[in-house]
Amino acid sequence: MPGSVDETGAAGYRPLLFSIAYGMTGSVGDAEDIVQDAFLGMTRARQAGTTITDPKAYLTTAVTRLGINYLSSARVRRETYVGDWLPEPVVVPADGAGPAEHAELADSLSMAFLVLLEALSPVERAVFMLREVFGYGYPDVARITGKTEVNCRQIFARARQHIAEGGQAPDRAPPPARRAEGEELARRFFDAAAGGDMDGLLGMLAPDVVIHGDGGGKAQAVGKPLAGRQRVMRMLVALFRRGQAIGASIRLAWVNGQPGAVLHDAEGRVISVMELDVAGGVVQAIRAVVNPDKLGHIGPVSDVARLRAGRRAPQHGEGGNGE
Repeated sequence: MPGSVDETGAAGYRPLLFSIAYGMTGSVGDAEDIVQDAFLGMTRARQAGTTITDPKAYLTTAVTRLGINYLSSARVRRETYVGDWLPEPVVVPADGAGPAEHAELADSLSMAFLVLLEALSPVERAVFMLREVFGYGYPDVARITGKTEVNCRQIFARARQHIAEGGQAPDRAPPPARRAEGEELARRFFDAAAGGDMDGLLGMLAPDVVIHGDGGGKAQAVGKPLAGRQRVMRMLVALFRRGQAIGASIRLAWVNGQPGAVLHDAEGRVISVMELDVAGGVVQAIRAVVNPDKLGHIGPVSDVARLRAGRRAPQHGEGGNGE
């Protein structure tokens, strides 16, 4: 309950609780709701006479189990999602301005990693995250999930195998030197894209670079992942050329712990958020969230990319008009 003694005393747990809930749901808004529900549940339990000696353990357990319930009910919605699904971006401005209470632990949850987690069952996802991302021991994982330690070890091994098949381990927040390098590359990357510098862009793209777009059937986005340096370069130049025509602007940001940017229209409303996967000094993948339902927590959302009534979103195998 906002302002209660319980919440005030446990406020320091919020970044951890948010990151667990966000890692489970991939949704900023739903993660915040889950955290708030966990605090309300603790308040009500105490009002009913329950003694809670370890608020952190209580809240972590509540958030995890609420996340499992959320995923169980969200499965059908995900299966009918139009186009590529990407998580709601956690955005921190590159200059450090603005709220960043969710940034520290969410840095371990890149978009690529959260997409991989979608292949896991709700319980597998909870066990894997608690153990691998947040470093909980098996006794704590068992207590939080309500499973036995032996079962948790089996679940974790199975989940880790699924993740290994996806070819990626959890991303850790980069050290300061790598963070500065990534920010500088992002600056040059978006300057080249905005300036139509094709040679400059080509030099910053990996040969097998891939661009993913999430319009959710509500905004213009690529119909399926687009691969190849030349194709991605041409799409980016066309996208930013169109952006200039409508007076769009780019603001560098950290997106889920990775370098990226927020694109705004002439009125300062959010058009899309782009995350860059950088390795070996080049961009390996680009992920752009354009679905307006996933951008409202960042600020007012633009309608310049929104699909008009009667238009359908590009289907798999078709091109889109940009991010």
